[in-house]
Amino acid sequence: MNFSLKGKNALVCGSSKGIGKAIAIALAKQGANVTLAARNEKSLISTMSELDTSDGQQHDLLIADFSKPQELKELIRNRLKTIAFQVLVNNTGGPSPGNIMDATEEQFLSAFNNHLLCNHILAIALIPGMKENKYGRIINVISTSVKIPLKGLGVSNTVRAAVANWSKTLSNELAPFGITVNNILPGTTNTDRIREIILNRAAAEGKTYEAYEKEMVREIPMGRFGEPSEIAAAAVFLASPAASYVTGINVPVDGGRTGSL
Repeated sequence: MNFSLKGKNALVCGSSKGIGKAIAIALAKQGANVTLAARNEKSLISTMSELDTSDGQQHDLLIADFSKPQELKELIRNRLKTIAFQVLVNNTGGPSPGNIMDATEEQFLSAFNNHLLCNHILAIALIPGMKENKYGRIINVISTSVKIPLKGLGVSNTVRAAVANWSKTLSNELAPFGITVNNILPGTTNTDRIREIILNRAAAEGKTYEAYEKEMVREIPMGRFGEPSEIAAAAVFLASPAASYVTGINVPVDGGRTGSL
């Protein structure tokens, strides 16, 4: 089974920390040349120092603010003058937690721009090169909320579902070219994002951080949170030649928590 990504160029968004960083590290270990993309240059430089170069991989970074889609469009257009990407990992930090009844119009528009619109901008920019290279993998890191909405994540539930359906539609259009489009749905994972959610929910319900964390763990059949590296393992498979006939699917990586197939 071929998992090698040697000679492939991968653009990994949100790769300065958490799941995005873990995916970048994992793809590099399989031989990919990785371009890291996020806002924080210092964090990106730190992450780049952790990427494997033992097989001659060459890595770089793209400082991009996903709250400014038109700037992102110009950035990627310029970068494509010197490189073609065969792998795109769309991964953006989730919207702030909160009930949907409390959400503002601005929060919905911001989340839509950061997630769906930026995903679309990047995919449309990279697809011609994928077609030319006869290899393309688009991987969207979303959430298990596309199957069952999660409590207290009103804006996120809404926008993540939109991204999932955009992805399925795109997968059908790109299938004739051998380009795959798939979604990874992380469950509760040890990241800054989950710690923020626990803090907010615990405060709202008058509980301690530790008590609320234990409640969340009890909902997971495996009895623990996931690790970013476990999400990254799914990304490596979907990016690899081994997944050439897998497209248009959701892959939950959640320790069994989601209550549906």
